Amino acid sequence: MAATQSRKKRNGIFLAPFHPLDEDPTLAIQRDMELIEHLDRIGYDEAWVGEHHSAGYEIIASPEVFLAAVAERTNRIKLGTGVVSLPYHHPLTTANRIIQLDHQTKGRIMFGAGPGLLPSDAMMLGIEVAKQRPRMVEALDVILRLFNGETVTEETEWYKLTNARLQLTPYSNPHPEVAVASSVTPSGGKLAGKYGLGMLCVAATNASGYDALAINWEVAQQVAKEHGRTMDPDCLRLVGPIHIAETREQAMENVKYGFYKWSDYFNSINPMAAPNADKSKDPLDAMIESGQGIVGTPDDAIAQIRRLEEKMPGFGCFLQLAHNWADFDTTKKSYELWMRHVMPEINKMNDARRASFGWATDNAEEFIGQAMSAAMTTIQQHYEDEEKKKGQSAAE
Repeated sequence: MAATQSRKKRNGIFLAPFHPLDEDPTLAIQRDMELIEHLDRIGYDEAWVGEHHSAGYEIIASPEVFLAAVAERTNRIKLGTGVVSLPYHHPLTTANRIIQLDHQTKGRIMFGAGPGLLPSDAMMLGIEVAKQRPRMVEALDVILRLFNGETVTEETEWYKLTNARLQLTPYSNPHPEVAVASSVTPSGGKLAGKYGLGMLCVAATNASGYDALAINWEVAQQVAKEHGRTMDPDCLRLVGPIHIAETREQAMENVKYGFYKWSDYFNSINPMAAPNADKSKDPLDAMIESGQGIVGTPDDAIAQIRRLEEKMPGFGCFLQLAHNWADFDTTKKSYELWMRHVMPEINKMNDARRASFGWATDNAEEFIGQAMSAAMTTIQQHYEDEEKKKGQSAAE
């Protein structure tokens, strides 16, 4: 475990996305693309994009289509499906889409898989909510076998495969990174442990999700052990909402733009995940007090990462939940402040600089004294040389 502490912690975003019902959806999707372009330019490591089909707020139905377009606009940021809802798709077509993206992005694609978040999506597709997780397990097993080059013949109540195999072998070796969604239930941890996958802890700062982090990680470790594996905490990605500015007061003012619409959406579709379960409090204040989200300064964001580190030492990546609480320019500035001030502190990027500065300042009197002495010697030598030249000229 100690070795993992020295690794660079990665950072990125988890883009559902959330867009209120009073703005143009076309422009909203374009802005999501512009955001990831911006993050690519300023050095973010990852961007994960979700799949939803109902409720009007989370308006990307195909993360694969979206990411294919974003890949052409970016250079280095890794792009993940966050997540493909496996029960909604035949496993062969899902595997083929991901491997095609693996080639189109030349290895920048990551495959995030889950059972589907919104019950209303499943209802429209005629899928019983109780069957979503079992179907996800079935589909993921087949997809991983296809990724590994197997030919699969299999039939369940909802799909049939006959001598199914991939036409393309993966661009990535051995295949794109795979991560499973994990929130409160242990199902994600079980799958991660069984197959050696990453975990997308999508509710890491929510009270129930935070409490379940250690439990689900323990489940993953135990299942991995049963299958002859060990889990590396570097595969853990923790998701939480953050907005930062130069001062807390400015940050609070910024998020008045869109926070309450976002809060109302969660209250409407999933009161358990809403930030204002305590109706006697302002939802923004309640969220901040509970630790579910940060609205403040870079120091407040650093404290949140330290809090999560205490819970899950050595976790690999923190993903900011993209939320549009603030206007677009202010949102981009928040992401920039994160890169300028939060990640350098978390990854100790300036420790060597501080040590160098301390050494130089602690010894400044001695060093300056030597420099002045050297300068005086040089000046003295100059005059001596000039006198010698004059003497030689006179002798001639």
